[in-house]
Amino acid sequence: MATAKGGEEFIEKIIFINRVAKVHKGGRRFRFSAIVVVGDGKGRVGYGLGKAPEVPDAIRKALEKARKNMITVPVINGTIPHEIISDFGAAKVMLKPGRPGTGVIAGSTIRAIMDAAGIRDVVTKCIGSTNPHNVVKATFKALEDLQSPEYVAKKRGFNVEELMERIGHGEKA
Repeated sequence: MATAKGGEEFIEKIIFINRVAKVHKGGRRFRFSAIVVVGDGKGRVGYGLGKAPEVPDAIRKALEKARKNMITVPVINGTIPHEIISDFGAAKVMLKPGRPGTGVIAGSTIRAIMDAAGIRDVVTKCIGSTNPHNVVKATFKALEDLQSPEYVAKKRGFNVEELMERIGHGEKA
């Protein structure tokens, strides 16, 4: 946990650190890249990629970018509102809402994002490439495309209760 300037507590997770070599006539020069996820555990989450000659500098740069590029995710009772499939490059990600008590069923990359976003019950599947860069981008694309019931109800001209009844999630007496 780290505190931002505004006094907010953020959950910071390092997803992947990569060592990159550049060959010069005197030998190899090593640099590092780091992918980091930052979230408040209440539906706001962001990712960043930092590159530097030293690992701590790469992580610091990634954290700064992640805090700048945060998105808001609709979280309902600790899960996502609906199933969604998204892809980026060769990585394809499927996210399904989980019932209370399911937990986060996901690989390490997607788990870090879900934990940072505050999503407690979700089932995920990574199809195709498991390259962390593309999986992170596919997951964020899916999270951005999620629509809250309030938004859908307003768009269709109903209130939330009417919408839930029409799609079969109404309360039964």
